[in-house]
Amino acid sequence: MEQNVLTHLLMNNQLQLPKLLLDYYKQLDLNEEECMLLIHIHRYISDGNTFPTPDELAERMTVTTEQCARHLRHFVQKGLLSLNQSDQQDMYSEEYSLMPLWERIVQLFSQDNQTQQDNQQQMSLYTLFENEFGRPLSPIECETLGMWVDQDQHEPEIIKAALREAVISGKLNFRYIDRILFEWKKQGVKTLEQAKAFGENVRKHYKNKQTMTSHEKKPAMHLPLYNWLESSGGNGR
Repeated sequence: MEQNVLTHLLMNNQLQLPKLLLDYYKQLDLNEEECMLLIHIHRYISDGNTFPTPDELAERMTVTTEQCARHLRHFVQKGLLSLNQSDQQDMYSEEYSLMPLWERIVQLFSQDNQTQQDNQQQMSLYTLFENEFGRPLSPIECETLGMWVDQDQHEPEIIKAALREAVISGKLNFRYIDRILFEWKKQGVKTLEQAKAFGENVRKHYKNKQTMTSHEKKPAMHLPLYNWLESSGGNGR
């Protein structure tokens, strides 16, 4: 019976501990002692004591009051803990807030999540290119694809659009795709809609020019597609 009561107490008196604190305290340059102190501060605040003293914190830890005080100052200096002052009903009081800590953790989480999404998008790009080329990409091609994303800051959807443009033109090679991306960036093309409109405009202009030339000479049976490599005399890199 006593064991069941103890189990019930343990299961129903739990502290809601943010898991992300355990995931990111190392990235915040905190050690295990500092992390545990933050957990105790969180517990005190959750229990309604918003300003636990170094003595109170030291009673629950294996560190001294002086060490707790030093850690608290360190947290405030690092912008992980804020000390708020209030003056209510002519009563001056102070309280701790862990909101700066949670905001920093959320920021780290968001950055990691964005990096993961970027990596997934980049991997999908590699897969798409390999499917279109019908073979694994060479190390140089992989490096070029990575450079388009990381160095040139092309959005994955724009790179996919340039790949489709190369497929339509029947010139499936990295030099041709690189030239398309170079021209789009030079012309300020940043969205799929802009890329589509720009491609249609240059092809229309090229078709009209070829039509005029063919009328001066003789009727042409077929008008070639716009050649991006000849748009400005070669590769722009």
